[in-house]
Amino acid sequence: MRSLRWIGLLALYVGAQAVALLLADPFRSAGLTSSSNPQSLAGPLEIIVIIVVAPLAILFIARRQGGISALRHLILLGIAASLYVTLYATFAIFPPGLVLLPPTAAEVVIDPALVFAAIVSASLYLALLMEPQWYVIDLVGFLDAGSLIAILGISFAILPAFILLVALLVYDAIAVYGTKHMVSLAEVVTDMKLPILMVMPESAGYDYPGAPNLKAVRAQPVEQREALFMGLGDVVIPGTLVVSAFIWLPNAPVVWGLGGNLWAGLGALLGSLVGYAVLMRIVLRGNAQAGLPFLNGGALAGYIVAYLLVFHSFSLGFGTGI
Repeated sequence: MRSLRWIGLLALYVGAQAVALLLADPFRSAGLTSSSNPQSLAGPLEIIVIIVVAPLAILFIARRQGGISALRHLILLGIAASLYVTLYATFAIFPPGLVLLPPTAAEVVIDPALVFAAIVSASLYLALLMEPQWYVIDLVGFLDAGSLIAILGISFAILPAFILLVALLVYDAIAVYGTKHMVSLAEVVTDMKLPILMVMPESAGYDYPGAPNLKAVRAQPVEQREALFMGLGDVVIPGTLVVSAFIWLPNAPVVWGLGGNLWAGLGALLGSLVGYAVLMRIVLRGNAQAGLPFLNGGALAGYIVAYLLVFHSFSLGFGTGI
């Protein structure tokens, strides 16, 4: 059973990448990009600053009286709002589009995608607020991850995506092994029961709201721990290169029926899975680990190998997206 936990996290990881690839083109058509210039080096720098500053701000506020409760409500509202936007763009892909309500003379139009997005995002918000069980956390985290990967991938061409992955690889290592504030952040997040961590328990009956905090869990022997955790950023950041390759690289040449852009993206995904396998071997020994050095490193290596094999060029696609 213990092996099923890392397999479950693997399924969430791969599934989020697959969802992101499916959403990339529709999101691009809907204009859901974080940058108007995919080649701009300022785009990833803005994301890096946010990722560096946000944990410090969360830790600062969490140490104040009532800070954790206020933070939880604020972050939940932000998650619900982002889900509404991305779910609306997702549901809008499917028919029937706008619907004219009877009587037609009144010319009252309703958008089913808007209604469905509002219902789903509100329902998930209430579920997180009232009963944040592990499967609710994972569902919301999965939806958020797929959407965020797609948005970042369509926002950054290959060179900015490389900068993002390399910078956050280094930062994650420093934050976990050096300053260790990312470990403290994970402990705060588990206390707030937010979908910023993926949770994979030993059994379906695992009570996440009633479970001990992460600090207490880490003090237990490995064989007694009831769940395995993975940061949402460990899913999202390496996936950015997967989607970026798919969106910004040319389709030609076609190899075995698949375009070169998809092969490069799959190379990044496969490389990150190799990094994931190494990461899980270390994590299962019981110590907190920085995920991005393994996952981003694997994604970058996998992309480079796939690009060289398919495109036979050392440019690595850095000039695409102009």
